[in-house]
Amino acid sequence: MTMTPEQAAWFQGTFARLVDNIDKAVMGKREVVALVLSAMLAEGHVLLEDAPGTGKTSLAKALAATVQGTSSRIQFTPDLLPSDVTGVTIYDQGTRTFEFHRGPVFASIVLADEINRASPKTQSALLEVMEESRVTVDGAAHEVGRPFLVIATQNPIEQAGTYKLPEVQLDRFLIKTSIGYPDIAVAERILAGAADRNPAAHLSPIITTSAVADMADLAATVHVEQAVLRYAAQLSEASRTDPSSRLGVSVRGSLSMVRMAKVWAAAQGRHYVIPEDIKALAAPVWTHRIVLDPEAEFAGHTAETIITRVLESVPAPQARSAA
Repeated sequence: MTMTPEQAAWFQGTFARLVDNIDKAVMGKREVVALVLSAMLAEGHVLLEDAPGTGKTSLAKALAATVQGTSSRIQFTPDLLPSDVTGVTIYDQGTRTFEFHRGPVFASIVLADEINRASPKTQSALLEVMEESRVTVDGAAHEVGRPFLVIATQNPIEQAGTYKLPEVQLDRFLIKTSIGYPDIAVAERILAGAADRNPAAHLSPIITTSAVADMADLAATVHVEQAVLRYAAQLSEASRTDPSSRLGVSVRGSLSMVRMAKVWAAAQGRHYVIPEDIKALAAPVWTHRIVLDPEAEFAGHTAETIITRVLESVPAPQARSAA
């Protein structure tokens, strides 16, 4: 089954209402909100690299309130244990049975704050649940449900006492982006409401979690022309062969692009993906997956440099306007 034009129009309208609602709590950041919402509907996860106080927690709470979901916050610290994230099995003397006590990862929206401050062992506790939406403890699997979105944050400035995220974990994040500071006009609006310490608490839910899962299933039916698939594959290959790249976009990264592009197209009211969707999403979906050659990094090259270069070198196809 392929998405119809009528379904695409409904998806666009619903998506816009969700963004409008979240924008009431996270003002002036519609593009970032749209990216994070798209990642959730593509059933992926988000890495926010941002300075403290830019609204990361507010975004997570606003998103959870908008979709009638639950939210939790895990403050990652060096002494945090894997069981503090996933949960633990405890023996109940009264019933003489072992009971699983769920950890904070069992929520619709999970804010993993300063994820790079935890040990690699604790960071790895998120790998299974981010990839398979389930937690295995003592041999028993526990589903976290749908929707499930991890919004992990890390401070790009302060690196003391942090652990670098391994490439295998970075590859689990569908997108990497940042909220950034608001402009002057938006900052004035935020300051005018300074007495309200939790603006997300006043948001009305727009959609149920089951309806979010239905939207995710519907987005997966967006049509992608063979030429557009080839274009995404060629861009990935170009990132791997770029002279400044030590590690380019993986196959998982290419698959992530297709999933994200389908949602992005539907959010624009289209039931098909066009090359411009790939171009628009290349930076948030791919930059964190690229590892620079040491000499290129020393020379000042960045992953964004490689993305720009491959977009310029690989010609985009003339895709059909409809499927």
